[in-house]
Amino acid sequence: MFRFFENLVDPYTPYPPTDHPPTRLFAFLMDYARPFRRVFVWAALLSVAVAAVEIGLIWAMGWVVDILVGDPAEVWEAHGGKLIALGLFILFLRPLLQALDVLVLNNGIMPNFGTLIRWRSHAQVLRQSVGWFENDFAGRIANRIMQTPPAAGEAVFHVFDAITFSLAYVLGAAVLLGEADPRLMLPLILWLGLYAWLMRWTVKRVGAASKAASDARSFVNGRVVDAYTNIHSVKMFAQDAQELDYAKVAIDRSRETFQAEMRLYTIMDVALVALNGLLIVGVVGWALLLWMQGAASVGVVAAATALTLRLNAMTGWIMWALTTFFRQLGVVAEGMETIAQPIALVDAPNAKPLRFEKGEIVLDCLSHHYGRESGGLDDITLTIEPGEKIGLVGRSGAGKSTLVKLLLRFYDAEKGRILIDGQDISKVTQDSLRRQIGMVQQDSALLHRSVRENLLYGRPDASEAQVIAAAKQAQAHEFILSLQDPEGRTGYDAHVGERGVKLSGGQRQRIALARVILKDAPILLLDEATSALDSEVEAAIQDTLYGMMQGKTVIAIAHRLSTIAQMDRILVLDGGRIVEEGSHDVLLSQAGLYAKFWARQSGGFLDPDLPADPEDT
Repeated sequence: MFRFFENLVDPYTPYPPTDHPPTRLFAFLMDYARPFRRVFVWAALLSVAVAAVEIGLIWAMGWVVDILVGDPAEVWEAHGGKLIALGLFILFLRPLLQALDVLVLNNGIMPNFGTLIRWRSHAQVLRQSVGWFENDFAGRIANRIMQTPPAAGEAVFHVFDAITFSLAYVLGAAVLLGEADPRLMLPLILWLGLYAWLMRWTVKRVGAASKAASDARSFVNGRVVDAYTNIHSVKMFAQDAQELDYAKVAIDRSRETFQAEMRLYTIMDVALVALNGLLIVGVVGWALLLWMQGAASVGVVAAATALTLRLNAMTGWIMWALTTFFRQLGVVAEGMETIAQPIALVDAPNAKPLRFEKGEIVLDCLSHHYGRESGGLDDITLTIEPGEKIGLVGRSGAGKSTLVKLLLRFYDAEKGRILIDGQDISKVTQDSLRRQIGMVQQDSALLHRSVRENLLYGRPDASEAQVIAAAKQAQAHEFILSLQDPEGRTGYDAHVGERGVKLSGGQRQRIALARVILKDAPILLLDEATSALDSEVEAAIQDTLYGMMQGKTVIAIAHRLSTIAQMDRILVLDGGRIVEEGSHDVLLSQAGLYAKFWARQSGGFLDPDLPADPEDT
């Protein structure tokens, strides 16, 4: 039975992704709710039916009071069949209707609606560019992805569990009182108007207060996650106290926004008690007056009393449900600030996969300054021949990393273009471009998964033998076999911790190298690929690297100039421009910037922040 209702909607049903998701709240929710439309209709109908049954029971209790006059035997003879039918309805049909209502809501909608939003939100955010992620806290992004689905689910729950039910209930109450005596509707209508005004006053303020509180919670989460992610730096510099102070500012802001939200609830609760007193005195008092005048039966007084007491009990719940509904909408609105952002870096219309042929790379008048006036690259024109090995040298900020990011299309160039085998990379699909490029970075962070899963990231269809062969090439197989995590998993099944924190820098780098070896892409980018290795391992890895380079087009960034001395050509970047190029020997003979870098090396490393001599500027 549960399985039937749980499978009413598949939260992973295919859908067309959009680069421009709706930015208005209800349009956003309706877009996600599209697979649930039929189920929502059933939920609304069942909620109305449950409310109608509850009103009917109050009417029935009034009827029972009215018939309890005279001889019991005569009452039973006249009404026994109806009383039995009423009892059977209460025992069997009412629970069945209630069961259908809660099964549709609790099992059909609630688990699946939140799952669908979380799945699609995660998919949407993953489509964002690297630059988009670099402009926000990972913790805040994750917090919004995690808090938006349950908030949306809660909002939907209250629509059908409280709002639809309460509207049907109040309408039914008005009909019931009107049938008894139209004058009984007057205090109900007056109360309803005041209650609506109180709801409007509360909801108008709760939405904004809730969004402010949600923003503040995300702010706290971002600062706390930032500290935990960089815990090594926190401990190394003994800055626990500073981190506490840094977090306290955000935590106190969260407390203040929550206090403002709670003040609204206090005002609402006090006003609600006063309004409910007006409802009880107005309806019950008027019913008693009508009874004294002979215009109403005892059953009408009993039904009116039961109805107002029920409404009195419900009003707090309805108000709580409504404010919760709008508070959760505030949380969804805050999450939309991340989820509903348009995808800025997209595949061109009708983009085709990259057709790799030889591996020629052409940079044509390439400029990129990240929207600023300086930094990045400035009008670079360069041709890298198929299979050519290029070394990049320059101070920090010279444009080396920018060139690599543009080649991977992590950003779209502000001016110019990049061609691979004559194809503009902005006109091919991003996935096909990156499948042809293998990259090892200076800080190769790993996923918090097993060693095997990290290696297979480079080539998911690789066999176990291929995985092990790649690890051996990267001088990683032996230490991998010795690994064991806290859960007792060993070797290739051992988990490496967040960003690979359970491994040494050299171990992480060797796994990263093995991953790229396994990928075996025809274009290879190396950004200080051996910087985290000790000398003995580096010497062994260098042979592996040179073997990897055979037949590939290679771009290598290095501060240790000896690692790129054997490259076919070395490019010296300065101020975003290529100021020198040539082989190692040619550049040394020119006695230019490269020669000065070489002369200034300490222990084989270039100091990238070392200022140039006056004659160089």
